[in-house]
Amino acid sequence: MKKVLLAVDNTKGSEQAAQALAGWAKAFQPDSILLLYIERLFGWSLVGEALESEQDLEEVSEALEGSEYQEKLDAAATRIISHFRDVLEQAGYKNIQSVIKKGHPAEEIVATAKEEGVDLIIMGSRGRRLHSLLLGSVSREVTNTADISVLIVR
Repeated sequence: MKKVLLAVDNTKGSEQAAQALAGWAKAFQPDSILLLYIERLFGWSLVGEALESEQDLEEVSEALEGSEYQEKLDAAATRIISHFRDVLEQAGYKNIQSVIKKGHPAEEIVATAKEEGVDLIIMGSRGRRLHSLLLGSVSREVTNTADISVLIVR
């Protein structure tokens, strides 16, 4: 396996996925690991997600550029990525890259995996989407739309 994408956020599911990957370090050594964090510009509401479009994302992203709110989003993303990088480095992984993107998590995870030539996506099974019973979770959406293997850690 050449390249693995570990999708992370600030949830217990991401921590479980990272700990699982860390536990496999002696037996599973991909050439590189890509840590991916997605900044959510519309929050976690059902309405916000239903209304967000590419144009909306671009407009909101431009409006937030240089704002205090964007600085807080960036600081949180950096803190979360740093935490997971530390977990993986302590397990013995060496070639770890980090990417922070904005948008809909499932779409960005699948698109990034494709762009980066990833062989496997690893992610937690539960995030913050409390309405997942109605619409499906991010992990379910990634599993249903990705062209490569997806490992969901519980």
